Amino acid sequence: MSWDFMVPVCLDDLVKSGAVNQYVVQDVLSAKQLPSHINSFKAAMRSQGPLSILEHFDTAYSVLKHCRTVDVAVKEDILELLIQVVRGLSVSLPTLLMAGTLSAVDRKQQLNAVKMSVFLLCKLTEMLESDSNRETIVTAPSKGRKKDKAAGKDLLQWDSERDTVLQCLTQLLQLDIRTLWSLSLVEEEFVSCVTCCCYKLLENPTISHMKNKSTRDAIIHVLGIMVKKYNHMLGACVKVIQLLQHFEQLASVCAQAVAAWSTEYGVKAIVGEIMREIGQKSSEELAREGSGVKAFSSFLSELGTLVPETMIPNISVLLTHLEGESPSLRVAVCEILGEVLVRVLSGDKLDDSARASRDRFLDTLQEHIHDAHSHVRARVLQVYTRIVNSKALPLSRYTEVMELTVGRLGDKSVNVCKSAIQLLAAFIAHNPYSCKLSSVDLKKPLEKEMAKLKEMRDAQAEQVPVAVITATDLWDAMKPEVELTVKALLEPGSEEEDDEEEEEEAAEGDRSDRDTAVQIAQFLRESKYKKAVGLCMRAHSLFPESSFFSDLADLNAESLINTLATLFKGPEEETPEAVSTDAPPTPQKESEGRESELKKQEMLVQYLKDTECFALQVERAIAVINNMLYWKTTTIVQEAVQFCVTAFEFSVADSVCGVRKMLPLVWSTDVTIKDAVIQAYRRLYLNPNGENTRAKAHTLVDSLSDLMVDASLGTIQCLEEIVQEFFSSESALQTSVMQVLWERFSGKRETKALHRRAAVLLLGMAGRAEREVVLSNLDTLCSVALGEKVAEDYLLARDTLITITNITDHVRQSKGVPFRLPMDHHLFSCLSQAIADGVVQSDPHWQTFMEQAVRLIYFLAESPDQLCSRLLQRSARLLLEQITEGGEPDQSQLQEGASQVSEEQVNCVSLAQVLSLCGAVAFWQVSHLERSVSSELRRRRGEKEEKEEKEKAPASKKGANDSCVEEELGLVGASAEDTEAEFIRKICETELLAEGNMLSAFLPLLVKVCSSPGKYSHPQLTTAACLALSQYMMISPAVCKDHIRLLFTVLEKSQLPVVRANTIVALGDLTVRFPNILEPWTPNLYARLSDENASVRLTAITVLTQLVLKDVMKVKGQVSEVAVLLLDPEPHIASLALNFFNELSAKDNAIYNLLPDIISRLSDPERGMNEEDFNTIMKQLFSYITKERQTESLVEKLCQRFRTAKTERQWADLAVSLSLLSVCERGFKKLQECWDCYSDKLAEPGVYQPLLSIAAKLRRRAKPQFKAQVEDYEKRLTAVHTKGLENVENEEREQQADTQSQNLHTPQAPKSVRRTTRGRGKPKVDDSDLVTPRKSRARPKPAITFTSDEEEEEDAVMAESETPKVTTPIARTRRTRLRH
Repeated sequence: MSWDFMVPVCLDDLVKSGAVNQYVVQDVLSAKQLPSHINSFKAAMRSQGPLSILEHFDTAYSVLKHCRTVDVAVKEDILELLIQVVRGLSVSLPTLLMAGTLSAVDRKQQLNAVKMSVFLLCKLTEMLESDSNRETIVTAPSKGRKKDKAAGKDLLQWDSERDTVLQCLTQLLQLDIRTLWSLSLVEEEFVSCVTCCCYKLLENPTISHMKNKSTRDAIIHVLGIMVKKYNHMLGACVKVIQLLQHFEQLASVCAQAVAAWSTEYGVKAIVGEIMREIGQKSSEELAREGSGVKAFSSFLSELGTLVPETMIPNISVLLTHLEGESPSLRVAVCEILGEVLVRVLSGDKLDDSARASRDRFLDTLQEHIHDAHSHVRARVLQVYTRIVNSKALPLSRYTEVMELTVGRLGDKSVNVCKSAIQLLAAFIAHNPYSCKLSSVDLKKPLEKEMAKLKEMRDAQAEQVPVAVITATDLWDAMKPEVELTVKALLEPGSEEEDDEEEEEEAAEGDRSDRDTAVQIAQFLRESKYKKAVGLCMRAHSLFPESSFFSDLADLNAESLINTLATLFKGPEEETPEAVSTDAPPTPQKESEGRESELKKQEMLVQYLKDTECFALQVERAIAVINNMLYWKTTTIVQEAVQFCVTAFEFSVADSVCGVRKMLPLVWSTDVTIKDAVIQAYRRLYLNPNGENTRAKAHTLVDSLSDLMVDASLGTIQCLEEIVQEFFSSESALQTSVMQVLWERFSGKRETKALHRRAAVLLLGMAGRAEREVVLSNLDTLCSVALGEKVAEDYLLARDTLITITNITDHVRQSKGVPFRLPMDHHLFSCLSQAIADGVVQSDPHWQTFMEQAVRLIYFLAESPDQLCSRLLQRSARLLLEQITEGGEPDQSQLQEGASQVSEEQVNCVSLAQVLSLCGAVAFWQVSHLERSVSSELRRRRGEKEEKEEKEKAPASKKGANDSCVEEELGLVGASAEDTEAEFIRKICETELLAEGNMLSAFLPLLVKVCSSPGKYSHPQLTTAACLALSQYMMISPAVCKDHIRLLFTVLEKSQLPVVRANTIVALGDLTVRFPNILEPWTPNLYARLSDENASVRLTAITVLTQLVLKDVMKVKGQVSEVAVLLLDPEPHIASLALNFFNELSAKDNAIYNLLPDIISRLSDPERGMNEEDFNTIMKQLFSYITKERQTESLVEKLCQRFRTAKTERQWADLAVSLSLLSVCERGFKKLQECWDCYSDKLAEPGVYQPLLSIAAKLRRRAKPQFKAQVEDYEKRLTAVHTKGLENVENEEREQQADTQSQNLHTPQAPKSVRRTTRGRGKPKVDDSDLVTPRKSRARPKPAITFTSDEEEEEDAVMAESETPKVTTPIARTRRTRLRH
């Protein structure tokens, strides 16, 4: 074979004559000739094998040239042939390559066959892939045509063939075919041919789908072989970058490919190359990339999850993007850092370098918790959540990260807040400190251990520190003196001996060599060097064979010193005892033990301190998150609920507050929030742990009882909504729980009083689900809680009545014949006895018991009015008997009057309780008539009508038609209901307070007590009388009209805050019932918003919010008093005021219509509000003005009010109000049109600066043409402010005159010039020209005084002239809305 096949860059290059011995296609076949030649190719394939491609290359090449025009069958045939060729080569080549006996001709032949077959297969694959994508796009929207079905079939076949092609290529390329090339250098064109085919397949839009996983893996495998064996790494890097720039959906695929190449094929350098390519891109390049930046970010993030350890060496090149402008790249880098920290740089076995890298990465992440972009902040918090969940965060960083996270709870971004809550929950769930996090519980152990640590430190400080000095150190210190002593004794004239030495010589004969050595060492320690040296010199003569003194055979200074040193320090192995036998014991070991204990104690104290600090941070977070439970964002509320559950499970202090606070969310209209709360309570309370059913029941009852301790009625109602489903289910646990509850209530088990009350309330919840639970045990309830011992625990009796009430029709809302008990039932006799006996007692809990008892009587008794009438008679009789018995004291024993005062106090309490009973009976009597009696009348009417319809014979057709017409118009039912309502109303007006009725007997007494506070000054009596009077006023309009002045007098003049608060609530109810009567008194209600007592203000804002938002009361200018409460010192009152305006803003134009009057009232000099408070209130109110039309109108209204404003402060307030509006172009034009309204006030800085700020805000976002107008306006403002309006107008007139003189030949219409009023007589302004109406004169408030004890004959009520007159009745119509 004399020619070589060169892989062409372009398909057409093969038909051009190339270099010498280069293969050129001789004949391009036509489409008609292809079938016959393909058959020849098949025959040659069977006979010659894969080398047949050398002769039939032109046939396959011709198919490529006519690929778009030939039939699908032709393409399928040639594809099958090419696959066979490649497979054949894959089978035959291994044997030939391993043999190594290929001749040059055979090698060239095999190489040409490989290149031809691979080239043809890759090019055909690219064309088929393009056709497949094109057909997908064309056929996607069409349906039902045969052609489309055929196309879909072909497409499906290609999807299956694609994997076959890739497998064939893989089998061939895995062989060591590089030896076929000269010097094993594979030409770049061959590599590009294969890789371009693979990249073409990757561009398929569906390649990332799950159904194409096998194809995706095969492509990655082929490319991996090319990267490893065929030097394609740099090309792969470039191509990956290009794919990411143009195909955002390939980010995940590219990450999987690069990860596979670095791990499975060992080409780790490719990760660093790609990271460097991305890291070197500048901000300008990234800005031009567009979607490519997102692809880069996704690619890096996923690559970090796949091969984090491989990215560490090159991660520094990516850190530069943390300072860039792309938030998605910052997120990607942070996520990579998180993966590295979790999977690589975690644990306690890191070396110093790894620890430094870990700390650096954590510092970087920590900085981006405060990133400028909210998405980055949220993702960084999520990264930290993963780190904490993986326990990869060092303990030393817990407090700092925790503090930063708590700070992010106030972030403006919802996603950041959500992520912060998740991170805090992770901190609690995976905290390394304790399973119970309560700073209160930790305080005592911490104080105890700190005291112990202080004692240990004091004890150590008191001990004299003993320096541990070795024998060598001592010898070194004494050696100079010993040397001097040795030299002195070795001199000839120094051999004089004294008496002591003689005595020692006499004693030396009795010592052993060891004792002598010890004595020498002792002398040295005692600094008796002369004795030590002398004894050592004599010792050799005494013990010549001793090992201690063997070195002294040659006596000289050096040998003597060495011997002394050995004796003092002791040889290392031979005589350790000799040196240390007589040495004083060193406290080294004892000291080390004490230091070890001290270190342990310090570690314990530090641990407790860290735990307490962590618990305090969690408690701080709980306080913030509890407020998030009522945010409008559903996801935030869900996360807050989950956090509260986690905190409660870890016993964090105050976590139960969050659990209770989220309870009302069971009434949420958002189903997801409601379900989240229900699931949370089931998890916390209704899925108890225990060894058996009985233990689980006790656990469940204990947890629910703890939740209900001191719970409000609203909390109990919310809990009932959750628990009701549990009690309605029939299970072994439910039965056991019921048994435990009855045992606790009846006292069979010793139980706290609070838990007994909780048990009976839980039984009431079960009774609501199944009436027989309570009804069958009614006698037990009466005997235990309402029997003889009822006076011992009125609270238990009250809760028992609440439980019994749950079986009534009013609570269960059942239809049909009403369920009631006869008057002589044991329950009512017990209630009558308990109420009557309690009247003459002074138990503080009797009041709540009595209210529930009267309510139950009217709900459950057959004739409640008769029962209550007898009850009132009996109570009044007992009161009179008490007064009679105490009215004749022994005068000799009452000299100081102390006993008389005590009896009066008792009588006042008893009288107050009787009056409270009267009020409760009056209220529930009216409720009974309007609810029970009225519904019973309707039920009986319905039954009667139904019965008549069945019995009535068919009437005439005309009569039937007339009846149908009446029924359609609703006349029959409406007239009957009106009749029944009139009947009930007549009873209330004429019979309830008629003579002979017990209620009427107490009304004069009520009026007397309320109108004479000087005489009846007892707080409880006054409170009860006022509340009872308001309940009496609910009976009829006549009673309400007669005593409304008295009630408002009490509201304004009472000294008791509780009386004023109760009166506000009562007046709110009366406003709902009789709105026309209460309408003139509206200002008096609003006046209580400025009450000196916080509880009164709280009650007033709560009542008025309900009245206004339910359209019972008209919104008037007095709402400015509510605006003042936005700055109330009590946070709860301020939040209620804010909620009022939030809800009011939902009503169309409500705040818009009120704003001008609110501004006028708040800026009134008589009010004296400071500027800062005014600005704060206005900033909140103007945030509700969002419509452009409203802004434009308000600009005009506020500008017009400059004319009627009198003081500089009012001008400044109006200017500030204007600056708070989001003025647009139309609003700016209005501001210019109203120039004359405020131009003469611009000299004041308080007016000039706000208006200047408006212009500055407009200029920043204005278009060029509009920006010029704003700048002119700004210059004009500044000119008037600095020069004065008169000077500016004079200059304008002069300029205008100059212009007219220059344009004499082109006369223009004269412009009207408005003259200034500053410094001249002001023109008379007609009242009709002003937009703002005149300020109405306030009605003077007359002084109202109460009677004193001496002036009992006059009632302390408002005079008739002081009573507001009804001007217009409240019409139940829609409010007027602003029309745009």
